[in-house]
Amino acid sequence: MSIFERTKNLADKKGLSLQQLATKAGMGINTIYGWKTKTPSSASIFKIAKVLGVTTDELLGEKKKINSLNDDKIDITDAIHEGKILAYEGKEIPKEEVEMIRRIIEGRKHNG
Repeated sequence: MSIFERTKNLADKKGLSLQQLATKAGMGINTIYGWKTKTPSSASIFKIAKVLGVTTDELLGEKKKINSLNDDKIDITDAIHEGKILAYEGKEIPKEEVEMIRRIIEGRKHNG
């Protein structure tokens, strides 16, 4: 699927026409239609992703690296148990806090 098609599908889900989406992103109203034949700039991709509430990777069709349970939830259990680096808003979570998160998760599993 092309970036144009992904953008159109995501805009449709949000109830936006491509012209409305482009306007909200501060771009010319027919800019996205041009993506049928040419590759958009990274700045344009970023603007559109922001309006659509998705990552640029999602807009580009990149596969997620973290197991997704659904569109709103991710499974961090493996990352915690495997000692992978975890971050929140770009800042690393200290080991003590990761351990606290692990205990909370484990407690929730046992308490239903």
